[in-house]
Amino acid sequence: MGMHPGKPEASACTPAVPGRIGSIDALRGLVMVLMLLDHLRETWFLHVPVADPVDARTALPAVALARLVVSLCAPIFVALTGVAAFLFSTRHTLAETRAYLLKRALVLMALEVLYLSELYWGVASPTLWLQVIWCIGLCMIVLAALIGLPRPVLFTVGVLIVCGHNLLDPIHLQPDQPFFLVWAMLHQRDVIALPFGLVAKTTYPVLPWIGVIVLGYAAGPWFLPEIATRTRERRFLALSCSMLVAFMALRLANGYGDKPWFVVEGDALRTTMSFLALTKYPPSLLFLLLTLGIGALLLVALERMRDASVVAALAVFGGAPMFFYLLHLTILRLLYHGAAAIWGTTQGSVFGVANYGWVMVWYVGLIAPLYWPTAWFSRFKASRRDIAWLKYL
Repeated sequence: MGMHPGKPEASACTPAVPGRIGSIDALRGLVMVLMLLDHLRETWFLHVPVADPVDARTALPAVALARLVVSLCAPIFVALTGVAAFLFSTRHTLAETRAYLLKRALVLMALEVLYLSELYWGVASPTLWLQVIWCIGLCMIVLAALIGLPRPVLFTVGVLIVCGHNLLDPIHLQPDQPFFLVWAMLHQRDVIALPFGLVAKTTYPVLPWIGVIVLGYAAGPWFLPEIATRTRERRFLALSCSMLVAFMALRLANGYGDKPWFVVEGDALRTTMSFLALTKYPPSLLFLLLTLGIGALLLVALERMRDASVVAALAVFGGAPMFFYLLHLTILRLLYHGAAAIWGTTQGSVFGVANYGWVMVWYVGLIAPLYWPTAWFSRFKASRRDIAWLKYL
């Protein structure tokens, strides 16, 4: 920090890989590590359902808290994807940036359908789960079409989508109605019947996420070398405060932006849980205000902690996010099938642990083993720039 406020700085913190911005990698790595916790819940604690939004009257407080924390993952990651796209565009032509976004989008969507969906694991009713990786791919395609617009127009489009999409909540189409397929992809979480007995589930309706990636792209210039770190920090602090104040005002008004919260008589904890129970599928305005507002604060904190070893470790995870994503989901699935083969179904029709504490034990125990292969791949990717396909992972 010991620089004059007006003097430009090359980056916010030392990157794990030369040419990258360390604070972005660290924030991306943080949300990847948090994501592991949610996927462990889905592996060992799936027999305890978590509604969307969380039901404050019945949910276990520990599960509700963990759900709130991991809610940071998708919004921050999608916003940073937009930032990364802008930074890519500063070193490439518009045509090259569009081509890169389209190619990477197709890679992500193929991975979701061919590898990550439950079809890969051979379930009885083959299902294509169109989840966050599919969603990011679609967002990249839309972003590729929009990035030629002036930055103020992009900012306006992003704000209108994020703030206004909840006005569309009453629209609900049936499978036999026109535009059902398009609407199920855009804003209505639903099931789409496909040929050959397949079904697709639109877990992540894409419309609000398009707004998030566009806003991330519009914020990209804040990371240019000529922007001083302190200036960037002030901007993100102001952005965070604005978003969190807007969240509190709208949530207290209890009118627009998400399902209403309620008071649980005689139970302050569950009343608080209700206040913080926000809709993720698709993400409501209030969900995005809270998670992205916290994300902006985290970015500032990571920039100010640039010399801490934990920030460097997080930047390793963030430097190879797709590798980490594929690696940890594969390991978790193999662990689950191994446990089910040995012990059978222990919680109804699935294998699971009886106490959420065991999920936390697994979480702590897996972070270090997952770090080392991710660090190796991050170094390999940086050293082999001659291998073109590596940039898509």
